[in-house]
Amino acid sequence: MLATSARILRLTCLSPKPVSVLLCNRGFCAPPVTEATFEIASPFKLHRLDSGPKTEVTLTKDDTLKYFKDMVIIRRMETVVANLYKEKSIRGFCHLYSGQEACCVGMEAGMKRGDCVISSYRTHGWTYTRGVSVLGVMSELTGRASGCVHGKGGSMHMYCENFFGGNGIVGAQGPLGAGIAFALKYRKTDLVCLALYGDGAANQGQIFESYNLAQLWNLPILFVCENNGYGMGTPSDRAAASTEYYTRGDYIPGIWVDGMDVLAVRAATQFALDHVRSGKGPMVMEAATYRYHGHSVSDPGTSYRTREEIAEVRAKRDPIGLFKDRILSSGLLTSEELKAIEKDCRKQVESAAAKAKTDPELTAEHLYTNIYKGDAGLKVRTCEPGQFATHQP
Repeated sequence: MLATSARILRLTCLSPKPVSVLLCNRGFCAPPVTEATFEIASPFKLHRLDSGPKTEVTLTKDDTLKYFKDMVIIRRMETVVANLYKEKSIRGFCHLYSGQEACCVGMEAGMKRGDCVISSYRTHGWTYTRGVSVLGVMSELTGRASGCVHGKGGSMHMYCENFFGGNGIVGAQGPLGAGIAFALKYRKTDLVCLALYGDGAANQGQIFESYNLAQLWNLPILFVCENNGYGMGTPSDRAAASTEYYTRGDYIPGIWVDGMDVLAVRAATQFALDHVRSGKGPMVMEAATYRYHGHSVSDPGTSYRTREEIAEVRAKRDPIGLFKDRILSSGLLTSEELKAIEKDCRKQVESAAAKAKTDPELTAEHLYTNIYKGDAGLKVRTCEPGQFATHQP
């Protein structure tokens, strides 16, 4: 042992290279970390369940790279979207997902690829995790043909395979999600539909009607309340007699998860989907999260909460910051590797934003495409009295 220590000391004193490089070159390096185990910091809360997910989770290096990159892409994308809106390259309604990245990334990680999702209109992050490229999201926002639905949907109405989009009617995704789940069961699949809504929509009567039918018909659906604390500008405790949204299903089991912890969200989602997929019926999941921006881009978000509140959440609960701390403490990635990922994400988003501003818009003839699936040649009434156009699929 003494001989080894003396050898290391002699090497470090005689060479200008960093000690870490010298030790690795001489065979004293620890093997690279390929996975790590973490404890879930905030305990799960359960409703009508005897047990919940494991509180110890394992993270591989590959998953680390994916989750970190996806959250950084979404955060950067929303920052650029806010700027494009200010310069009027994006118009109309626009609801940003900044602060809630761990919800969509964690849930996506706990799902099967064929599982379905239907969401509210705060949907840019979900569109990306469901498989649409950054360009597909951003071009949709700027109304360009390269958008995921060719510029026809905009911020609130993005769609792709197994993603039934954002819905502008508050709470409408509840009954629509139940319908999707009914179709999945009717077709005898083992797939599940996730129907996501906010704490504001949680008070809608149609949500409770959907709970009832889902339980009666034993539908494969996971109802998810992304509780960011505010329904538009109203704090949840001023709008709801009960803010324990995971218990709102009454006769339906529920689970609460810290929506700022991507690993906790993944674990809760896997647990809930296993429950639903096994034929035990629907479940309600509440993800406690936070949005940094206002309800929409036109809302400064500071008339009903303080700047200090937002700053405190950013400092103590930020989902990317929390995940980064875990990555560094476990040695899964180095600080330099994380910075390189962030730099690459920034370039990717900026490149997509530039293209989204210059790509062509659809021509007037495309007003009559994709109204129905198939049905080529169907006559569609136009704005002019007595005039019809021909539908193209």
